[in-house]
Amino acid sequence: MIEAELKALVRQPSLMLRTLEGTYGPGRAEVYRDTYYDLPDGSLLAADRELRIRDIESVDGTRRTLLTYKDPRVDRASAAKPEHETAVADAEAAHAIVRGLGYRVRLAYQKHCRNYVWEREGRLFLASLVRVPQLEGVFLEVETAAGSAAELAGALAAVRGVMAELGVSEGDLTSELYTDAVLRARRGRG
Repeated sequence: MIEAELKALVRQPSLMLRTLEGTYGPGRAEVYRDTYYDLPDGSLLAADRELRIRDIESVDGTRRTLLTYKDPRVDRASAAKPEHETAVADAEAAHAIVRGLGYRVRLAYQKHCRNYVWEREGRLFLASLVRVPQLEGVFLEVETAAGSAAELAGALAAVRGVMAELGVSEGDLTSELYTDAVLRARRGRG
């Protein structure tokens, strides 16, 4: 599966929140605690690959954990990556396994999300209004899945259509990964 996702800086967060709620119904508030791992030589990052454990907590106290591996980007403009993800029953055990295999924490940070899920024309979409405490501003992510590289252009076109419906302009889009932005922000704070 290829994650066909676009991300944008939101100019008017309260207006975007009202638009999302009015269009897709009440969103689900969740906090993602993302831990990215790399080999000691940094070879995953150097090859544009990612290994992540994401602990998710909902406002109702529900918790779940996902283990994700992402291959290198197949589309630079959108940062779309083939993604392999599975639920993990024991978060601490997953972290211990990954560390035991020689991986080291490269970066850990939180994302505060309000998520909206819907289906249109046989395609499942996820829109997330995102705040990352280390970063300035609020971001909107819209994603759907492409089954193959051949389907990516159509999936990204569908995502662009949703972004346009939500009033997001092409100039507001960014392909910068949160990991890169958080690392840059931390270096800037010294």
